[in-house]
Amino acid sequence: MVTELKDHFVWKTKYSYPVLRGEIGLRLRQRLRAVCVEQEMTMIEGNIRPNHVHLLVSAPTHRSPAKMAQYLKGRSSYRLQREFRELQKRYWGQHLWGRSYFCATVGAVTEEQVKRYIEQQEDESGTFQVWDEPPPPAECALGGFIR
Repeated sequence: MVTELKDHFVWKTKYSYPVLRGEIGLRLRQRLRAVCVEQEMTMIEGNIRPNHVHLLVSAPTHRSPAKMAQYLKGRSSYRLQREFRELQKRYWGQHLWGRSYFCATVGAVTEEQVKRYIEQQEDESGTFQVWDEPPPPAECALGGFIR
């Protein structure tokens, strides 16, 4: 069987503190790459912003998105906090990342759209419209369509 699964992950720093700059951001990039290699995942695209991370990752089918997020967030947080004392002071509870994350399997939009979106992240507020046409009408139980 041949499969190709790609997931777009987004997660934020706890309290949205903008700590992922300079040396910490560069080191995070290295740590995420290392975690991907350790866990047989492939990082296709990524963008580290001051307070959040975007990753487009491919992994074997036996690796669930929840497990992937656990590895990426957990191992990077642990290793960064051991290396950078300023993170230990700010995040005294040893949690660099917020509790939640976003994950979407690439397919509802094309991979190219996700890559473009990640590449075009800017500090300015704005929106990204994924759907450029209205969704199809919903089918009702009697076989007709609701418009």
